[in-house]
Amino acid sequence: MSGQGERIVAAARGWIGTPYLHQAACKGAGCDCLGLIRGLWREVLGAEPERPPAYSMDWSEPARIEALWEAAKRHLRPKPIAGEAPGDVLLFRMRDGSVAKHLGVAGHVGAQATFIHAYSGHGVVESPLSAPWRRRIVARFEFPKEG
Repeated sequence: MSGQGERIVAAARGWIGTPYLHQAACKGAGCDCLGLIRGLWREVLGAEPERPPAYSMDWSEPARIEALWEAAKRHLRPKPIAGEAPGDVLLFRMRDGSVAKHLGVAGHVGAQATFIHAYSGHGVVESPLSAPWRRRIVARFEFPKEG
């Protein structure tokens, strides 16, 4: 695991237990899946490169705009989906034909793979990256290198 990957996973685990709160990004007080990634960026890299505009729970689904994916491509480094490493940012499409609108951070990789994410009704949790979750991954990214 890279030093930065280790720092990202450790930081993400520090958010576990934070309640789910749509559009929030405050460790311990509330966040959504994007808020978790934003908070990790601040902890590991510093100031956020962009503040997201207000967004609805449907993530522009009716208009079919891949807003979350486009933002990820602007600020994160794309990786092959199969090239998994701890600390990677995973982008999920929750239903076939819908826009990608869920994010998580790879915790463990391999046979006992996990990911850390903020999930409505659960808050920030570390979940098994089970087959149903794996099938929903549409992109994998890494944070830019520190420095």
